[in-house]
Amino acid sequence: MRAIPVAATLLAALLTPLAGCARDGGAPASGGPAPATAVPVVLTKSGGIVGLNDTVTVQPDGRWTRIDRAGASRTGRLSDADLDRLRQLTTDSRLAAEAVATVPATMCADAFSYRLTVGPTTTGYVDCPPQATPPPATAALVDLLTRATS
Repeated sequence: MRAIPVAATLLAALLTPLAGCARDGGAPASGGPAPATAVPVVLTKSGGIVGLNDTVTVQPDGRWTRIDRAGASRTGRLSDADLDRLRQLTTDSRLAAEAVATVPATMCADAFSYRLTVGPTTTGYVDCPPQATPPPATAALVDLLTRATS
């Protein structure tokens, strides 16, 4: 696999909009609005006893859309704090490593599966405690997006 070039490309793409940020909470030196993530972030949650299939897409400016299995959609915008946290998590070096890690097989019935895509990087896990511990950077993004877009 080409994990290192993909990781380097992802990191460069995500850090580029952060260049020039001041230490005042992320606002650029120009005094304009804080920069957005460089790429959309997509989270799909599927499975469970009711057969969920929800997809949340967060645009670079923080606008999000949630579409459920029936096709119903909701929209919103991440708070500034959540967008800042999203930026931090999408640049976490562990994310690329988690994307190339082998996912252990699980024997859970009715478990939820999470698939997270940040630019060219896709990672995920099956929520099946105590068999497997979710990858930490991926799980942090899943928790953030689930809470912020519910």
